[in-house]
Order: sequence, then structure tokens, then C-alpha cells
Amino acid sequence: MTPRGRGAADASSQVPLSSSDARREPTHVPPLPQRITYRVAVDRAPGVFAAVVTAIDELGAELVGTDTTSQQRHVAFRDLTVEVRDAVHADEIAAALVELASVELLAITDEVLAAHHHGKIRVEVTRQVDGPRDLSLVYTPGVANVCRIIADDPAAAYRLTIKSNAVAIVTDGSAVLGLGNIGPLASLPVMEGKAMLLKSFGDVDAYPVLVDEQDPDAFVDTVVRIAGGFGGINLEDISAPRCFEIEGKLRQRLDIPVFHDDQHGTAVCVLAALMNATKVTGRELAGLKVVVQGVGAAGVAIVQLLRAAGIEDIVPVDIDGIVEPRRRAGLDPVRFRLARQVNPRELTGGKEVALAGADVFIGVSGPESLPIELVRTMADDPIVFALANPVPELHPDLAAGHVAVMATGRSDFPNQINNVLAFPGIFRGLLDAAATAVTDEMKVAAAEGIASIVGEDLAHDYVVPSPFDRSVVPVVADAVARIAREQGHVRPGSGGSLSTERLAAEQDAAQRAVQRAVTRRFHGH
Repeated sequence: MTPRGRGAADASSQVPLSSSDARREPTHVPPLPQRITYRVAVDRAPGVFAAVVTAIDELGAELVGTDTTSQQRHVAFRDLTVEVRDAVHADEIAAALVELASVELLAITDEVLAAHHHGKIRVEVTRQVDGPRDLSLVYTPGVANVCRIIADDPAAAYRLTIKSNAVAIVTDGSAVLGLGNIGPLASLPVMEGKAMLLKSFGDVDAYPVLVDEQDPDAFVDTVVRIAGGFGGINLEDISAPRCFEIEGKLRQRLDIPVFHDDQHGTAVCVLAALMNATKVTGRELAGLKVVVQGVGAAGVAIVQLLRAAGIEDIVPVDIDGIVEPRRRAGLDPVRFRLARQVNPRELTGGKEVALAGADVFIGVSGPESLPIELVRTMADDPIVFALANPVPELHPDLAAGHVAVMATGRSDFPNQINNVLAFPGIFRGLLDAAATAVTDEMKVAAAEGIASIVGEDLAHDYVVPSPFDRSVVPVVADAVARIAREQGHVRPGSGGSLSTERLAAEQDAAQRAVQRAVTRRFHGH
């Protein structure tokens, strides 16, 4: 886009394909809503600004903000923030503004692109280097002694390096949001955003690692080779069923936690919401009849975690109906194994069979795929979590009067189930405990922690706390770290278990070595 609405394709946006990109199947990227800021000079005569607002409204856009940046005697300079459907719609708005008398279009800014200018994260230091003494402490010669300590005792890296607080956010870009397989480079803004959230909410130092590899074994080999500097691995936006294989193999080969947030972060938040929804409706977890629609990464993980929490009657369904063992020919090994573990009533047929008399519907599938007619066949006071984004399986307005507790993945409705409730606290707890793995018990404890935040305010429209409630992360972190220690999934000598005497001795030895080196360098003896 350019000012005055005469947009043209930017040559810099035409990125050449790498060899792996050339092998990647093309993905249709749907147009996404955008927020555009139009800077205009508007005559201060009566009715001129009203004409601007009318022009925007008539084109079906929404004026969501207006700021007067400065004023002169006859002209006001305003920034108009407008929500548009896509780039074409944005250009239509620009053209309409240009046509208005007494209005001059000065500039157009895409707010999202502006927020991503040169990236959203950076590396910062924990100690300033202001002179020779600082240099000798953080680099040569002092750093050599720290290296020797780690060489003799690798667990010391947790006390003496960033490893104790570092997480790699690893992706191949094969399942990015609603965009599909767009490749690792195009997924980088998402990974940066994830790193921001880990730092902002959990004070975790996370960094994106882009692996341009679609073969699961080669992907795993790459991650294993670079894992040494990290205390945990967050897998992100990796397509199913490859994500199951990748996570499983990494857990076997690494002695640090490996956590696929698209699976387990979602499952933890769903379980937390369900724990509170059962209280609202007077039910018990163990007695629930649950239908999970969608058996991709999130759906499989939800089923597994609900089972770990004691729920037995779970029926997974997909576009072909109930996922059960007799459909083996159409199921990959993960889904076939899942089918054998659940559905104790051995139901067969379509999802209407599964939903009849069910207490809970959990959707991680497609838009508008739960007819209200089927909701009416569920048990009294049903619980519906319609998590497809941006259009849920059932719109909350349609559910009103038919559903006791309704949750979605959207922030504009009550009970938003958002992974931000889970992953910052989970990784904070794993790192605090220097955990070597993440287990179902830790995930259940995380869900219990999230659910506990709601407390006495529990209601049908408030079963999970806000992602911005700063009490969530400490509660979740403490719960996860406690279970890690109870289960023995912590690295001896890496953190809290280190004796005070040994730590003091290491610090004294390092300081003496630095002092000797400084004396030799600056005094010649």
C-alpha cells in the first residue's frame, strides 16, 4: 500500500524459494483482518470530519480509534485506526479518503507490521562491561575457570550459565495458526511472539529455533545437537501426526523437558476449565461423559490428559464419526492406539451417537460444526468448549439458553481458553526445578493451579482466570516444580539441591583465579 491508495506489489515481498521450500506443498493463506492507521490532514470546518467517518462506515470498515496528533488554525492532523478485511479493503478506504474534499491523506501504516519492525525480541546482558576488571570477570581470563568447573561437573551449567533459564522454541513451520505449512522462516513472527510471552509472563529466556526440515528423524537429530544450551524445548506449530513422533523421540533422547504446547498447553487449559465447569454444574470429573471433536495434535493431548485426570468415558470423533478401532485402516498409529484406550461403551457411528446424553463437548476442529440440534440431545446443563478459531464450532449466541457453561478460544466472549494461561507457568516451574522431563502429573497439577485462581468468583461465565492475571504463573510454576521434585524428575546438583557450602567454595575459587590473573596482567607478576 502507498499513500493516496495507489498500491503496488513491493518487490521486496517476492522472496525466492529455498530448495526445501520448493518441495513444500503450496498453502492457501486466507485474507486476515488488519488494523490500518491513516494519517490525514482535515480542515476544521464543520462537517468535514463527519464526512470522513461516514466514508469509512459506508465501505464496511470500523473506525476503532482516532488521535489528534497536532492542530493548526484551520487544519487538524489525525491518526485514524481502522479495522479492515484485507489489503484490498485497506486500499479502498485510502481511495475514498483521497476523494473527500478538504481532506489530505498523508500516510498509511499497518499497525501489525509496525509492531513487528526489526522483530519483537532481543538479547540483553545481565552485567555491564565498563572497564578492564568487568571484562576480566565476564570474559578472559576469568571465564576459563567457569569453563573448567562445567567440564568437571556438567550440572554446574545450570548455576553458571543461561541454560537454567533458557528455552528453545523449535518449529518447522508445518502447522502455523490457520495458515498451514508455510515453512519455518514465515513462522518466525509467531515464534518471536511466543518468546515474548514466555519472557513477559514467566521471565523465561526463550529463543526461536527454525529447523528447515520436514523429515521427523532429521528434525529430531538437529534438535538433539543444539539442545545443550537450553533447559527446555518448546515444540511449536508442527503438523500431526509428525508432532507425536518428533516429541516422543526427543523425550527419549534428551534429559530436559520437551513440551509441545499446541498439544499440552491446550490440554492443560481445557482441563482447568473443565474442573471448574463441573463445579458450576454440580458434577464430578470421574463421572463425566465427554465427546472430543477433532483428533489432531490438541485433540489427542486433551483426551490423554482427561484420562490422566480420572475421566474414563471419553469418545473422540472426527469428520468420519466416532474414532474406534474398527476404523483401523484410516487411522495412523497414534490415533489407533487412542481409539483402543477410550470409548468404554464401545459406541459406533456418527457424532450424533456420541453426543446423545453426553455431559461435555470439547471441539478442536472446524467452524460451525456443532449444530444446536445435537446440543439439545446432550444431558441437562451441558458443558460446551468450542475452541475452533476464529469461528467456533458453535457460536455462543446460538448456545445461549441451551448450554450451562460455554467456552471458546476468543477474547471477545467469556471463558477464553488460551494457552497463555499454561505455558509460561509450566516452563517457569520446570526450569525452577531443573526438571529432566514433563509428566502427566505435572500437567494435571498445572491445571489444578489455574483452576484454583478463580476461587469464590466461580460462575458459569467465569471458569478460567484472565491470561493477564499475574497470580497465575507463580501458582502454576510452584505446582509443576513441586511435582517434579516429588517424582524425582530433577537434576541433582543443578540448583536448589546444591549445598550452600559447595556453591560458596566454587565462588571463592573462581574469584581467587580471577584475582591472580588480573594481578599478573596489570602488575607483571
